[in-house]
Amino acid sequence: MSLSFLLLAVAALCALSFYFGRQRAVALSGGRHSNLHSLPVHYGAYTAAWCGLPALALLLIWYMFQGSVIEALIVSDLPQEILEDSGRLSLALNSISLIAAGNGQHLSVEPEIVDAGRRLANIQTIASAALVVVMLSGAVLGLSLSYRKITADMRARNNIERIARYVMIACSAIAILSTVGIVFSLLFEALHFFTKINPLEFLFGLEWSPQTAIRADQVASEGAFGAIPLFVGTLLITLIAMCVAVPIGLFSAVYMGEYASPKFRAIAKPALEILAGVPTVVYGFFAALTVAPFLRDNGAILGLDVSSESALAAGLVMGIMIIPFVSSLSDDVMSQVPKSLRDGSYGLGATKSETIRNVIFPAALPGIVGAVLLAVSRAIGETMIVVMAAGLAANMTANPLQAVTTVTVQIVTLLVGDQEFDSAKTLSAFALGLVLFLVTLGLNVFALKVVQKYREKYD
Repeated sequence: MSLSFLLLAVAALCALSFYFGRQRAVALSGGRHSNLHSLPVHYGAYTAAWCGLPALALLLIWYMFQGSVIEALIVSDLPQEILEDSGRLSLALNSISLIAAGNGQHLSVEPEIVDAGRRLANIQTIASAALVVVMLSGAVLGLSLSYRKITADMRARNNIERIARYVMIACSAIAILSTVGIVFSLLFEALHFFTKINPLEFLFGLEWSPQTAIRADQVASEGAFGAIPLFVGTLLITLIAMCVAVPIGLFSAVYMGEYASPKFRAIAKPALEILAGVPTVVYGFFAALTVAPFLRDNGAILGLDVSSESALAAGLVMGIMIIPFVSSLSDDVMSQVPKSLRDGSYGLGATKSETIRNVIFPAALPGIVGAVLLAVSRAIGETMIVVMAAGLAANMTANPLQAVTTVTVQIVTLLVGDQEFDSAKTLSAFALGLVLFLVTLGLNVFALKVVQKYREKYD
């Protein structure tokens, strides 16, 4: 039974438990709700909660520990020479997974690996059946216990509110713990990387060539991990994108919010926001097939040496992509400026443009700064457009006509394919991710400071 059907079965049990709980409450009250402490719907919700929540909790615990338990069972039967070699063990586990999934016909492996793959398939089948039994048993047990506890004097509404509060606390804890987990996963691997590479070399080095040689006698066998070219490329493309997005976005927000008629605004704003829904790979195609050749051909006419993959092409298209972030958010912020400020400005004889420049724009500045910094974070984290339009070359240049690369592109490049997570090349992706996280965090903190400073003036 697939997970979706299992969840549907649990949902059906919850619906039945809601009905049974409600009907039991009605029966206890003799049809008069005044004899109950709570409404019948609260009793139904109480039984439904005790039916669904234990099943979901069991499912969560099952998936948290199932993988490690099954892997331990499989690994324990492998030959000792495989267990002693981490590289062979990783390759063996991949082969076992393929064989268990029925995709290992092309593999040439030891008989022990084939037997382990078949054993894994059997264990997974048994585990799936056991999961069905455990979840449905938990749901039925919760339904039975909650149904028996229903009485006319039971405070069902209070219990439901308490359960809802605990669920919301759990959801908040999951969000916080996920953030903490992401930070620590980056931090631990980055610290592992810095035991192999000097942090100063990484942060201030001028050459990025993470490819390590297979033999020690080859050139650059230890790689070069100076990340400055990546930081420069990221900032260059982001700067070009913001030079496109901020003026166009702000001017379009001012026009739609202050000058445009309601009919035009009703058409123009949704049309502009369509840009935010276009997949980034489509923007990448547009940059690679249209914008980049256009810049190269017209640059040649002007005597400029424009690369086929350039920071300018990527930045221009990226700027078009993030225009809705600046425009829509700035428009929403400026529309929230109190009408009394506008009326006061007009009463003093100011024109519409003077009111926008001296009253509305300063009052909306915190939200506008937040919109711009959100767009900056979006530009820094973009990958597909850069891959297709700016290339992979880590060039240390401020020339927008040359090919550059960014931090996110290198992270993707380093982690593509089967990687050895004990080499400096692969671990450098986590160090780049940590730097990117700290930069984004700094931008968010700066945005909060700006918002707090100006909000005190205009609230």
